[in-house]
Amino acid sequence: MALLQACTGNEADRDADSTDIQADNAPVSSQLNSSTPAASDTAFANKAVIGGMAEVALGKMAAAKGASSEVRNFGKMMVSDHTKANEELMGIAKKNNISLPTGLDAEHQAKSDSLNKLSGKDFDKAYIKAMVDDHQRTLAIMNKQASGGQDVDFKAFAVKTAPIVKHHLDEIMKMQ
Repeated sequence: MALLQACTGNEADRDADSTDIQADNAPVSSQLNSSTPAASDTAFANKAVIGGMAEVALGKMAAAKGASSEVRNFGKMMVSDHTKANEELMGIAKKNNISLPTGLDAEHQAKSDSLNKLSGKDFDKAYIKAMVDDHQRTLAIMNKQASGGQDVDFKAFAVKTAPIVKHHLDEIMKMQ
């Protein structure tokens, strides 16, 4: 949601453009084969996995620190749903020989650090706002991939996941 936002220029984007030099000095793409997803599909996967990891981390925080049962329950749903989605996404990436990030980017880490300093109703209010913002961005990313993705597997993932993200957005907006 944030699940799928994030990504400033990251290693995967740089790697997609990098070349290796063979012994005969002919440049060869480091991922040259017909089944390698387009750079836009790889960028989607990177954004999605970072966002998903953020949702899990923040969901755990909400489940533990939330003042209201609604926030705690929503946090638990984030952990469950995004853990499943991340596992599926990582499986697709592995199948396509794509290395995805294994930790939060600076933006999501800063958000986590900021929320971790709050408690009670202040935490709930900030968490809800973060979840609305993140899910709106994630839904846009999912819809873009669902309608314009080139890799069949990443596109199918986005088609399957977008309604779940929309459900999360609807639920968190009720709390707002």
